[in-house]
Amino acid sequence: MPQFAFTFLHSLQEKMSRQRMISAVLLLAVFLSVPSPAPGQTEAEGNVLRATLKNGLRVVIIKNALAPVVTTQVNYLVGGNEDPPGLSGMAHAQEHMMFRGSKGLSADQLSAIIAALGGNFNADTQQTVTQYFFTIPAEDLDVALRIEATRMRNVLDTQKLWERERGAIEQEVAQDLSNPMYVFYTKLVSEMFRGTPYAHTPLGTSRSFNTMTGPMLAKFHRTWYAPNNAVLVIAGDIDPGKTLALARRLFGAIPRRPVPRRPAVLLKPLKAKTISLETDLPYGVAVVAYRLPGFASPDYAAGQILADMLGSKRGNLYALAPEGRALSADFSLDPNPDGAIGYAEAAFAQGEDGSLLVSKLKDVIADYLKNGFPAELVEAAKRLEIADDEFQKNSVEGLASLWSQALAVEGRGSPKEDTDAIRKVTLRDVNRVARKYLVNDTALTAVLTPRPGAGAVSSKRAPGRESFAPKQTKHVRLPAWARKAALLPGLPAPAGKPEVFSLPNGLRLIVRSEQVSGTVSVFGKVKNNPYLEVPKGKEGVDQVLDDLFSYGTTTYDRLGFQKALDDIAARESAGTSFSLQVLTEHFDRGAQLLADNLLHPALPGDAFRVVQRETAGALSGLLKSPSYLARRALVRALFPPNDPALRQATQETVAKLTLEDVKEYYRHIFRPDMTTIVVVGQVTPEQAKSVIGKYFGGWKAEGPKPETDLPPVPPNEPSSADVPDASRVQDEVRLAETVALTRSHPDYYTLQVGRHVLSGAFYATRLFRDLREKTGLVYTVEAFLDVGKTRSLFAVIYACDPGNVAKARGIVERDLREMQTTQITMEELDQARTLMLRQIPLTEASTDSIAEKLLRLSLEDLPLDEPVRAAKRYREITASEVRAAFEKWIRPSEFVQVTLGPNPR
Repeated sequence: MPQFAFTFLHSLQEKMSRQRMISAVLLLAVFLSVPSPAPGQTEAEGNVLRATLKNGLRVVIIKNALAPVVTTQVNYLVGGNEDPPGLSGMAHAQEHMMFRGSKGLSADQLSAIIAALGGNFNADTQQTVTQYFFTIPAEDLDVALRIEATRMRNVLDTQKLWERERGAIEQEVAQDLSNPMYVFYTKLVSEMFRGTPYAHTPLGTSRSFNTMTGPMLAKFHRTWYAPNNAVLVIAGDIDPGKTLALARRLFGAIPRRPVPRRPAVLLKPLKAKTISLETDLPYGVAVVAYRLPGFASPDYAAGQILADMLGSKRGNLYALAPEGRALSADFSLDPNPDGAIGYAEAAFAQGEDGSLLVSKLKDVIADYLKNGFPAELVEAAKRLEIADDEFQKNSVEGLASLWSQALAVEGRGSPKEDTDAIRKVTLRDVNRVARKYLVNDTALTAVLTPRPGAGAVSSKRAPGRESFAPKQTKHVRLPAWARKAALLPGLPAPAGKPEVFSLPNGLRLIVRSEQVSGTVSVFGKVKNNPYLEVPKGKEGVDQVLDDLFSYGTTTYDRLGFQKALDDIAARESAGTSFSLQVLTEHFDRGAQLLADNLLHPALPGDAFRVVQRETAGALSGLLKSPSYLARRALVRALFPPNDPALRQATQETVAKLTLEDVKEYYRHIFRPDMTTIVVVGQVTPEQAKSVIGKYFGGWKAEGPKPETDLPPVPPNEPSSADVPDASRVQDEVRLAETVALTRSHPDYYTLQVGRHVLSGAFYATRLFRDLREKTGLVYTVEAFLDVGKTRSLFAVIYACDPGNVAKARGIVERDLREMQTTQITMEELDQARTLMLRQIPLTEASTDSIAEKLLRLSLEDLPLDEPVRAAKRYREITASEVRAAFEKWIRPSEFVQVTLGPNPR
């Protein structure tokens, strides 16, 4: 089934997805399930230290020595449910205002400190909790905790500051309302939970924000942001005892306050209703949604296993795609304490009838209710959930999120409560919960129909400009406790050294042993470039091939292969990019299955015909979708005619493909001397080499290596194009230009330092400060430098109201010209260098990020210790070098501008 096909949850904004993404009941079996310690008491178990301070603040500290990194998460037990009547979004607004300053810590100081810590921070507002995150070098833990203690104690929330922030949060609202999946989600929750606080999302509306005042927000903070209404989770390479002492010292004196009763949730009987919506998506979506048990229900664990089974690749729902009856199909769970939304979802090609697919989804559910669920799938789902316990140890941030989810969101005593509940689920439980909750007669249904785009409209005029007098960045004096974090750090300590092997067939193997969990992760890539390697007239053969890997091997058919993975609780994917996550004791078997899929794909004829038809159908919508038309307009303007990057699969090219075309392309692309495999986990280099050699060593390459590097391109001409999208309420603007710089040029590092002066650290960087903090024109803005061996791009992306596009671009150009004509200040230079140096150890915060970094460096032919070498170069770069590099390489007035929005000009 086409790789583009969605999982609905993943299309929601990140701030709303943390709770959803963890809805798979992330667990840790090593921890005991105990209630929170009484105020003033401390309890320790294994690597976990727990305490409740005398003011009621619950503290959980988890030691994980994966990297010299720590994550802090402060969870306030207040969210969208506690928004005052008529003031939807107040909890969300307060989340924003937490970055606008407190007594003793101004917004400028906070932004500068965040940049000095590495800039890895976030916050989100859910229905029942608001969370604040930092992932930083472990040596700076005290600084992060001081920030959180200061913000818990007080926040400024002045009317003047709220008026400045209101523009930014209204742009966030406009951004989400331009996302058709979010618009659908708001309609879904409104019907599913009508008459309850869950009936509105925490986002808020422009109308409610215009009603709010600074004093209202200050009252909201005083009411809910109390230590006795919060959970502090700290995970990483720290000393738990010393960390608890630090938390007591910083938070212990904050007085507890009475917390109001929370709004009651009284769910009403569900009534069937159909939601119809036109979207700018390249495909249609059919949904059947049910109300399932929430976290507070004793049936939640059984509901979770039920959802896992319905989404299983061995299930009848998923089978709609390989049977050719849908582009993709899945089942997702979106839980809250009092109820969850469980929804069957499927994608269909533009022009097809989505209501027919709704009926097919209901038929699948009805068949399960009639015949029951297979016992084998129940046990497979339980094994995967329990295996996920172990995999959560592979991420410092994931470990903190796990405990935050269990305590603050789900109301558990520890994650082990979920583990225990999962272990107890029986087939009878699953069938009982299914019969009780999967009621087709009262289910909510939806059909999201794709609306074709109208194509790009070239603008004959130059994009509008406005003149703004440049303002030099003022020096920010930090509090004494934060100054050490702003000092330019030394070179980062070398990370664990990987072992590198070259197998006789040319395959490169990189192994790094880590002992934080009993798991092994494998990431690999076959270096390729479809723009250069797909034969002319056969565009799309690469997409068809990638989708065929899910149809089994010459050893196992589709279902047999998935069963073999389920038997060892492994997660695997194959294609030019491939991966495996497996428990250590099953590494050998997992590698065998991965190799079988990669080296011996079945490529069956009946599956080829299904995938060919699905891919052509998907392209019919994709090529007409506004998002595709915007990307296409950008590429056409940047690159010369007949450039390989302009090649595009069409319905016609895919329809002409034969199975032999696919097999021939596979033989051409998949070769060991173009492949790198990275293994990270509880395995020695010798063991990994033995296992990988056993299953991949017989792989042979034929003929010369193919060319994968695109040719250089000349500088682009400036141009402007508008792509209409009636689904949007906000313009998305992409400014891009080709850059003659390549990855091997010394100025690469200089431009990266300058880019971090422009963006990457919130208000402490120029574009964020000028476009968001000062003017409220945008919610986010980012500068990108995409540098390759032969061609590179520089881009700035933002979104704003249609009437502010020219004003925002004027500010972007002004800031870029100032980078060329005036040296950045020493404060800005040190801040950018400090930010980049502190980000280096943060790339070691998960085994996935470690593996992905090693794989990227290998594929780019860079030394594996390149980050440490880069750190040395960053420390040497001067302000004059940054100015000279921007003057040499960046052309502020020669951008290609493509605007995707509701108001083409």
